[in-house]
Amino acid sequence: MAGRRLKPGRKILGALVLGTALWFGLPRLLRDVDFFRVRRVEIAGLQYLDPAKVVSALKLSPKASVFDDPSPLARRVLAIRGVTSVDVGRRIPGTLEVALEETVPVALASRGNELAMLDARGRVLPFDPLRSAPDLPLAANGDAIVTRVLARVRDADPDLFARVGAAWRVGPDVVLEVGGRRFWFGAQVSAEDIRAVTAVEQALARTGQAYQELDGRFAGQVIVRRTRA
Repeated sequence: MAGRRLKPGRKILGALVLGTALWFGLPRLLRDVDFFRVRRVEIAGLQYLDPAKVVSALKLSPKASVFDDPSPLARRVLAIRGVTSVDVGRRIPGTLEVALEETVPVALASRGNELAMLDARGRVLPFDPLRSAPDLPLAANGDAIVTRVLARVRDADPDLFARVGAAWRVGPDVVLEVGGRRFWFGAQVSAEDIRAVTAVEQALARTGQAYQELDGRFAGQVIVRRTRA
């Protein structure tokens, strides 16, 4: 009787062993089946990169299968400058799905006779401005301090960032050109500094007062200048 009572448990154990073997072993068997060769690559998340560059980085062989290990493919795409994360999946029978995130540019800068897109650390991104036509401020100096301040403005107040036409350094500080006026910020500008400046901007707009500069470099106060410094 005891032996009979163990039989259902053995069946369950056998099923688990078989399922595990199929789970790990079946993909290896299916890799050599032509039906599962990669015939299509779908890329999601692209805004700036050329899709051909991503496909080229995958380095797919003519015999590549959707059941191949996706880790090497993900590493190759992640090695592209401007890619911050990537996930490679499959859709049976022959589609490779690549979902990625790109570095978000914060500014345009002149590089020789061309415009380049910069990230928050002032690094040139391999994105073509003519292809994506980004609406970004022009970083006249194009250095890391300017782009860092722009990134903080973007994160703290996207509406203000959208109105910035240009940005440049004056000594250790950064000046933003906003609708013909100038906003001054220190290199270590905080979200509170940015909100203080926009609050003063809104108050001046409500009262119709004229001004040329708002200076947010001083903790706890915003200096309003009628003329440019």
